[in-house]
Amino acid sequence: MVFEKFKKMFGGSGDDTMGDEYLEIDLNQEKKENKIVVKLFNLNDYEDSTNILNALREGYTIAVIDIRTLKKKDPIELKRAISKIKKTADALEGSIAGFGDNIVVVTPSFAKVEKHVMKPKEDKKSSYEDY
Repeated sequence: MVFEKFKKMFGGSGDDTMGDEYLEIDLNQEKKENKIVVKLFNLNDYEDSTNILNALREGYTIAVIDIRTLKKKDPIELKRAISKIKKTADALEGSIAGFGDNIVVVTPSFAKVEKHVMKPKEDKKSSYEDY
C-alpha cells in the first residue's frame, strides 16, 4: 500500500504497464569525447589564426604554434595574429607563452604555462673547502 502511494507520487499509476511511453534518440547527434588534444599549427599567414582560435574555443585543445614562416614573411601580420590569439586566450582564461624564437604555446583555462625558467642549483661548498 505504501509502495503504491510512492508510485502515484512519482508519476506511476500503480499498475505495471508502461503504456505508450518511449524514448526518442537523435541519431544525428555527434558524440564528443572530452579528451585533451595537443594540436600543432603552422602560422603561415594571418588567416591561419582563425583555425587556431576555433580549436581553442572548443575548450580541450592545447595549441603549439610554429610562427617561423610568418615571422620571415611579414612581422607586422605576425604581431596582429599573436595579438588576436592572446585576446582570445585571455577571454577563455587561458595562457600563452613563447618558447624560443619560433614557438608559441596557448592553453585553455584548465592548463597553465609556467613562464619562469628554473635555474639549476649550484653546488654550494662549505667555506673551509675554498682555502
